Amino acid sequence: MSTGVLTERYVHEVVRRLPADQRDDVAQELRATIADTIDGRGGDDHQAAEREVLGELGDPVRYAAQYTERPLVLIGPDLYPAYVRVLTTLVAGVLPVLSLGLALLEVADGGGLGDAVRVGAGTLIGVGAQLVAAITVVFAVNERIRYRRGTTGDRWTPDELPDVPQQDKGGVAALAAVAWNVLLFALIVWQHTAEPYRADDGEHLEVLNPDLWSGWLWPVLAGLAGLAVVGVARVAGQGWTVRLAGWYALAHAVFTLPLAWVLYRQELFNPDFLADATTLWESQESVYGGAALIVLAIGVTSVAKAYRTALR
Repeated sequence: MSTGVLTERYVHEVVRRLPADQRDDVAQELRATIADTIDGRGGDDHQAAEREVLGELGDPVRYAAQYTERPLVLIGPDLYPAYVRVLTTLVAGVLPVLSLGLALLEVADGGGLGDAVRVGAGTLIGVGAQLVAAITVVFAVNERIRYRRGTTGDRWTPDELPDVPQQDKGGVAALAAVAWNVLLFALIVWQHTAEPYRADDGEHLEVLNPDLWSGWLWPVLAGLAGLAVVGVARVAGQGWTVRLAGWYALAHAVFTLPLAWVLYRQELFNPDFLADATTLWESQESVYGGAALIVLAIGVTSVAKAYRTALR
């Protein structure tokens, strides 16, 4: 391929992206620039020199953008930090709350746990996708408006710096969490041994279903014990680590998943206790389903917070 053909191909790729009234002038200027640069380097191999010069000029699409001042990115570096902050706040903050709220409304409306999970997951995926798309479109349009108005490159000031997050040192809150897990463990065991509820006929009853002691209550207790141990390690180590957060997630899963399943199946409380205490609630199904969702939500939120703190 001759040098003239290679240069013409490059010039054509540049000028075809420009307004018609600029093409002839830019083409003539670009040809002259390429030719002068090649001649200035000397040497006998003009074809190699031409390839080197064109390579230094770069992609013709980018070169043409210098004349049109058209952005070659969807969202440029000036707006990208704000884009990430807005997206993170809405997707990680508002969207889960909205999904959980709609799921709880489904339970309150008489739906089962399965219906509530479908509503919550559908909201999380459907609304989440629309939210990301809408935010991206808004920032992309703003990026192009800023280029046309010449308002890009706004000066950043130190006033925009966020506050330094406080380091988790496993203080009073961590000790309170340990105390709560130990207390809950003790209460479960105590209500089994002491049978604290007294029925109208004078019989002493457990509050929780005695049949659970042959199965589901043991992983619940194991999870509570694990959470207490992890909490003590958090206090001793003065904060979260990624490994400790992993153990915390495992202990929470062992505790939360069986408890949510028992609530969903409406098997948590002693049937004799429920038959005697009929005034506790009117719709047991709604209460059980809502409680199961709340238990799962608290577990997921607690684990996410632990990992977020550990990764700071």
